Amino acid sequence: MGNLPTRIILFLLFSVSPLCAKTIPVCIDCTIKSVSEGVAAAADFDTLLIKKGTYKEFNILIDKPLTLLGENYPVIDGEDQGEIIRIVSDNVTIDGLFIINVGTSYTTDYAAIRVVKSENFLIQNVVLEKLFFGIYLEKSNHGKVYHNKIIGDAVDEYNSGNGIQLWYSHHVTVDRNIVQGVRDGIYLEFSDNVTINNNRSTNNLRYGLHFMFSNDDVYTDNTFENNGAGVAVMFSKRIKMVGNTFMRNWGTAAFGMLLKEINDAEISNNTFEENTIGINIEGSNRITYKNNDFINNGWAIKVLGACYTNTFTNNNFLYNSFDISYNSKLNDNVFDQNYWSNYTGYDLDKNGIGDVPYRPVKLFSYIVNRTPETIILLRSLFMDIIDFSEKVSPVFTPDNLMDANPLMKKAS
Repeated sequence: MGNLPTRIILFLLFSVSPLCAKTIPVCIDCTIKSVSEGVAAAADFDTLLIKKGTYKEFNILIDKPLTLLGENYPVIDGEDQGEIIRIVSDNVTIDGLFIINVGTSYTTDYAAIRVVKSENFLIQNVVLEKLFFGIYLEKSNHGKVYHNKIIGDAVDEYNSGNGIQLWYSHHVTVDRNIVQGVRDGIYLEFSDNVTINNNRSTNNLRYGLHFMFSNDDVYTDNTFENNGAGVAVMFSKRIKMVGNTFMRNWGTAAFGMLLKEINDAEISNNTFEENTIGINIEGSNRITYKNNDFINNGWAIKVLGACYTNTFTNNNFLYNSFDISYNSKLNDNVFDQNYWSNYTGYDLDKNGIGDVPYRPVKLFSYIVNRTPETIILLRSLFMDIIDFSEKVSPVFTPDNLMDANPLMKKAS
């Protein structure tokens, strides 16, 4: 026991602790003149304070716990040479940098910032321009991508990358980022328990947000506007999609949201406005659609088949060209207590529920699915007549697809 104080002193001397970390200035006139030089000189948990200026560097490897803190947004210019920052250590923070000129390659996914097999990372307050891939997380967990601005200038999908990409990365928060002008704004593949909040993903070539084989993720209060298509959720389970806005995703193959092979999900309190298709659904089951607004879309919801045990309640369908499109005579999905702006029924008992069921599938939408050219007849009297006849005696559309309790006023 007499040696205990000595052992404690030796432990304090030879162990690395954030309590004894240093701040190392980096600038043209400093002892340390480049970011790479600063990383080499730093000890674990030190902070590199990068002063305002332009640093022409690429392939900066961060292989120890560090904080890179920019003062007045110093510029790191990769001069189109390749990847700019690669993180391969746990406990790394990147804060307040302006990174430009990532190299473009047809064989390597160069990124402005790549995080590889790391834990507990934080990337925040970073501005990225003239990029290939922006922030790329690869087999990295328990981190946060917060309050960054990613501005690409992508023209073609084949030679552009994604703004924020997660690959086999779990328990990550992506919050309050602005992403535009890239291929996919935010892309997840094999990434579970990810939270995507308060982001704005606009003017991207393909998708504002793209899921592939990712489960138990949540995305809330995001805006996806004027992308090739808004959001694609594919081959995933238990996704929560709450409070998002999908706007002005127009084009021959555009939609607010694409669901393909999705099961056990929640879609609630979202707004789908002025999209070619609000939600395009295929092979998706046991999904709850509740309290969503579908406003001025071409098709509010387009069901392509193999969709079972879904429920649609308390949604508002407002002034869409087609509310529901169905390509099958079979239906076991439930539509109940939704508001339909095209509903012309009455409410004699004044209980707020229409006394006559509403059939949301028009025969004309069935015809357009098979012969798209007939869309030019959309406003014709002839189409109104055949739609009316189909409502009276369904032949081509599911006879049990109806809202038996249509709301007389918008759901709040």
